[in-house]
Amino acid sequence: MSRREGLDATVQVRLGSLDLDVALDVPEGSTVAVLGPNAAGKTTLLRALAGLVPLDGGRVGLDGRALEDPAEGIWVPPEQRAVGYVFQDDLLFPHLSVLENVAFGLRARGRPKAAARTDALAWLGQLGLAAVARARPGALSGGQAQRVALARALATRPRLLLLDEPLAALDAGTRAEVRRTLRQQLTSFPGARVLVTHDAVDAFSLADQLVVVEAGRVTQIGTAADVAQRPRSAFVAALMGVNLLPGTARGTRVALAGGATLTVADPAEGPVLLQVRPSAVALHRARPEGSPRNVWLATVAAIDDERDRTRVTLAGPVPLVAEVTPAALAALHLVPGDEVWASVKATEVTVDP
Repeated sequence: MSRREGLDATVQVRLGSLDLDVALDVPEGSTVAVLGPNAAGKTTLLRALAGLVPLDGGRVGLDGRALEDPAEGIWVPPEQRAVGYVFQDDLLFPHLSVLENVAFGLRARGRPKAAARTDALAWLGQLGLAAVARARPGALSGGQAQRVALARALATRPRLLLLDEPLAALDAGTRAEVRRTLRQQLTSFPGARVLVTHDAVDAFSLADQLVVVEAGRVTQIGTAADVAQRPRSAFVAALMGVNLLPGTARGTRVALAGGATLTVADPAEGPVLLQVRPSAVALHRARPEGSPRNVWLATVAAIDDERDRTRVTLAGPVPLVAEVTPAALAALHLVPGDEVWASVKATEVTVDP
């Protein structure tokens, strides 16, 4: 029988008011994004996988080996687990240079100083950081510091990579840049990856599967598309408040997975993720004339009233959600199953490579 590669864990932790009971199955080469509201237990889950918080029950297995099993009396110390951890606030050692920060984990695992520094410099070069190797963390930008933290985690060649909100502290421009770097590194990373994030774009861009955790329990599991199309809680519905459409860009034209093509204002090339605010989608009974560059015929799949707004789920070549006022909905006389024309301006479509 072949050994199972990847993470197989059931994490049961009782910590104050938190009662966490979450199962994760992450094959090697796969990325799972864990999402949830504040105090749901996401960070505690990562810390338990790393061995920084003891289990009260359950089991953590990696590549067929038990790292922790309270029932069997098994507990592998954090420094002996093949786990890399990228913290939200990077947690670099301020008194060490960038090079020494990346070499730290290697030295802790017994690598000779010269060999550790050579490996660390290679990782810094791979992440575009060779020029700041001798700088102290305090001299780095937020994006540079987070890439250094990623290099430090990867340098030990772990089999499990844990990332706790790695982009949360960055501004929008830097976040997009570091997200691209992170995506490149995750693609080439051979082990299992668990990403905690509160950002739907990060989850769509980086993860193969989403696991939603609320109040210490899993409330939804699925691909990003499945979770976005069928939210099972108010949290998920609010999280997916923006339409996210994967596609392939050729200049200002983006071909979507379903065969439709949208025009965007900002040209790009290759795989992209389009973001469209529901309020930017206009609905019409007849084909509109005028300025919208993107017009298509859709079918009303569902209508949901939410206080002062109504969310209309559209099926068809461009599956998304539109937001209209109750008065606008009444004027359109829409019911599920109706055909309706939808439009959105090219300038209202955000392109994320």
